[in-house]
Amino acid sequence: MEALDNTLGWARGTQDAGADFSPDYLTDASGYTGHAERVIIPSDEAELLSVLAEAHRTSTPITIAGAGTGLTGSRVPQGGWVVSMERFNKLEIHTGSAIVGPAVRLMELRSAASATGQFYAPDPTEISASIGGNIATNASGSRSFRFGATRRHVIALKVALLDGTVRWYRRGEAIDFEVPSLPRPEVTKNTAGYQLSPGMDGVDLFIGSEGTLGVVVEAEVALLPEPADVFSGVIFFASDDAALDAVRAWRPVSELRMMEYADDLSLELLRTRYRDIPASAKAALMIEAEGSDLDTWYERLEAQHALLDDSWFALNDRDRERFRAFRHAMPQLVVETMSQRGFLNMGTDYAVPLDRDRALLAYYRKRCGEELGTHYVIFGHIGDAHLHLNMLPATKAEAERAAALLKEFAAYAVQLGGTVSAEHGLGKRKAPLLELQYTPDQIDAMRMVKQRFDPQWLLGRGTLFGAPFAVSQTTAG
Repeated sequence: MEALDNTLGWARGTQDAGADFSPDYLTDASGYTGHAERVIIPSDEAELLSVLAEAHRTSTPITIAGAGTGLTGSRVPQGGWVVSMERFNKLEIHTGSAIVGPAVRLMELRSAASATGQFYAPDPTEISASIGGNIATNASGSRSFRFGATRRHVIALKVALLDGTVRWYRRGEAIDFEVPSLPRPEVTKNTAGYQLSPGMDGVDLFIGSEGTLGVVVEAEVALLPEPADVFSGVIFFASDDAALDAVRAWRPVSELRMMEYADDLSLELLRTRYRDIPASAKAALMIEAEGSDLDTWYERLEAQHALLDDSWFALNDRDRERFRAFRHAMPQLVVETMSQRGFLNMGTDYAVPLDRDRALLAYYRKRCGEELGTHYVIFGHIGDAHLHLNMLPATKAEAERAAALLKEFAAYAVQLGGTVSAEHGLGKRKAPLLELQYTPDQIDAMRMVKQRFDPQWLLGRGTLFGAPFAVSQTTAG
């Protein structure tokens, strides 16, 4: 690295292990902590390429660092160098699109787009997440029910590759090498492994690849015009069955763009912060719909036996932000509870076909009741049949049972035709789940793509595939 440091002006942005660099670069929201030889913060594309070239020359592993909001340990280094993209913060708003650097935060893009009467449709709960991280995991969120995940809104990506080249990958431009068609679960969201199909767009290789194929240095993303009117509400129900019946009735409603769920145990936890949640509520749906036809919505609510007098409705933007804070409070409370009990988060990210959501929900409740009693909550994106079960063990014995349940639930989701990762990615923590969804040959096909872009397996070592491997000759042929 001496020759590199003498050549480049980013030496001031380089911190060796002995320099006691910030531990924030060694962890993320998963709670895992890694180790690295140095942290490098390139200022521009030229410096980044020099870093990649030196890593390639010295066979040094690289972990790309974003905002640190990921839940699966993708950015937690296992040695080598951490390369932080925090200075790549370009942000240009145009009509119908935006040019963004990977360090731009979701809240920054949202604010800049709103100032021009537009919005960025992907709506992950964590608004401090970086756009680069959203692209790496194909992040979604509450509005994915209508607008889909990040992939649908990426027009082009500028990617730095380990061979020293920089290339734009644009929507509609197919890859120039052969890949097999891998089976896709019949779900609206899937971020488990690479999404491969013959003639696929090159841009789709990198979306959801979790920083294992290349480094996104710039992206063009789509923006949509803001609707004139939005109806928002937190709708309470006296029974869980009534809420689930409403989900089935409202899924086809075209103007509905968000439908989030909270079960009885979630509401019980939320009452520690929101004391105005009605005592009679046993479930809740948070909804957003475009348009101003309130009469029709009140008819729908009455037809589904909602607790109309006790439900909350947004009268202005301030109310809508309050509802978003209410939704975000659930994962916050889970993290706080687990931290107080001394355990890492034990939550699912599984999704199933829409007509099998009740089967998965019933299985969650049955097995959690048997193993954990009431120490769990279920909430999330029910419009997509993508619910987050978070187990809240109170003892070490319960934590061990919860860890076993995570794998059991993943296998059951796959059995129902679902995915082991709908939006968070697998990272390092959940990499073993890939084997539940795909066969060894199918995983080898993904590894062949990894081998093509990163022959030394330097990028994101340990993410998705665990330890480096040698591709079998039978698969390579």
